[in-house]
Amino acid sequence: MTVTPPATAPARIRPIRHESFLVYERFRYPKIAGGAMVVSILLYLVDSPYGSRYGGTWAGYTLGTIGALLILWLMSFGYWKRSYTTNQGNLVEWLSAHVYLGLALVVIATLHTGFHFGWNIHTLAYALMCVVIASGVFGVVCYYRYPPLMTENRGSTTMPQMLGRIAALNDELRSVAIALDDRTATLVERATETTEIGGPFWRQLSGRNPNCATAAALAGIAATAATRQVRLLLDEKAQLLSRGRRDIRYKAVIDIWLYLHVPLSFALLAALLAHVVSVFFLW
Repeated sequence: MTVTPPATAPARIRPIRHESFLVYERFRYPKIAGGAMVVSILLYLVDSPYGSRYGGTWAGYTLGTIGALLILWLMSFGYWKRSYTTNQGNLVEWLSAHVYLGLALVVIATLHTGFHFGWNIHTLAYALMCVVIASGVFGVVCYYRYPPLMTENRGSTTMPQMLGRIAALNDELRSVAIALDDRTATLVERATETTEIGGPFWRQLSGRNPNCATAAALAGIAATAATRQVRLLLDEKAQLLSRGRRDIRYKAVIDIWLYLHVPLSFALLAALLAHVVSVFFLW
């Protein structure tokens, strides 16, 4: 007699949860950042030095040390983001901590200064920190806004596929232009020979090309039965060019943020080092 084991219910597969870094783990890092700011404010208020509060009191040194360590930790995000051992979940957590603790740093560093500012290396370090944090906020906006726009703009195609279709359209345009009059054929030939996407950085940021030969051909070709196929091909190519330039524009905005944020971060690190050395060794 063969005994058939009872059928077991299939294991329930938990769906992968894609959680935004802004709300990671039910706003874990906004809570931590808020707590850090509250503690910093309490330290600032508890400290009662002779005269006005400044960075050289026990509370000032404490807040300054926390702020300096926080800057170093925040800069380490760039390394961990590129680490092969860091999975996507860890990246989301790191990014959430990076954003909210970076915002908390504004309060911590401001209280460390005791609201004393001047034309010196200390204020320079503080100013660079504020600029870096502001550029970081801009970066958050970029990475939250532009990737979905890039996906929507591309649709179901990739940039190489769009470029391949543009090349195929150029071949078709050359074939059908043979039977057209000289003026129309010249416009079509110019459109196929000068297909430009990208160009100088300022043009990438604009997402437009005022000298687009394809647009000029569309505007210059008369709407007749003989040119209907040419106009349809040119119109499709113009739409693909517009999508390609828009895609490059989105990427250029993200790139310009990186070109600013990373060098400014290292400038802040140098100013922070000068600030610490001047406080502990030159004063």
